[in-house]
Amino acid sequence: MASLPLKNCKPRFLCETFVSLVQSSKKDARKDAHSSLLAKRDTSGLYEIQFHNVKPECLDAYNSLCAELHGELYRDINEACEEVGSWNTWYGQGNQAVHLWRYYGGYPVLTDCLKKLKLNKTYLEFHRERSKMLMSQQNQLLLEFSFWNQPVPRTGPNIYELRTYRLKPGSMIEWGNHWARAIKYRQENNEAVGGFFTQIGELYVVHHLWAYKDLQSREETRNSAWLKEGWDVSVHYTVPLVQRMESRILVPTKTSPLQ
Repeated sequence: MASLPLKNCKPRFLCETFVSLVQSSKKDARKDAHSSLLAKRDTSGLYEIQFHNVKPECLDAYNSLCAELHGELYRDINEACEEVGSWNTWYGQGNQAVHLWRYYGGYPVLTDCLKKLKLNKTYLEFHRERSKMLMSQQNQLLLEFSFWNQPVPRTGPNIYELRTYRLKPGSMIEWGNHWARAIKYRQENNEAVGGFFTQIGELYVVHHLWAYKDLQSREETRNSAWLKEGWDVSVHYTVPLVQRMESRILVPTKTSPLQ
């Protein structure tokens, strides 16, 4: 807090200024967890996103292995575990696979799936073979913003954009408040697929997933948002909350529910 110039200040002025500054410093204090304020209330909102950096010479074999086992294997383990989408990065980090999973029932279902996978011989062999093809991997557990669409299967062909925002700590509620209004400007072309924020992994990370017919459609759709009164205001207030951002253009794999 900056020091106040005391010379020539009346006591009443000092008191009122001090109270104002204290109130200002506390205005963002909250007793509720971000997840309870921003996430959907039902139990369908727990997701896992996986980023697999694949050896360049192994990408085709990796895709074939995942296509063969992903859907069937995980359904057999637990019907409440669902593959939402699988992609290869087209623009962004090369030779990268991205997978999005949903766990109906939240953490108990996730825990049950993990326990059963560790005892499943088919999965263990799949995991060993897949590991040989990877250079590195990362995963995050996500919750779904209450004001975003719930991802549902789509027919193609489409490309997808995964926009990742790393926010300043403490700014998630403010981000959610602005985007709860901003999302209405991005619905006309059915481009909004899903919006998520991290619970485990790198924190204060937001992922927005969009679908477009092609890159030209992406450009036209994004440009049209700037013609709508209010979109510029949303951008103006959310940009200062971002520390870093990234855009990936994704191409669905052959068996991805999101085509």
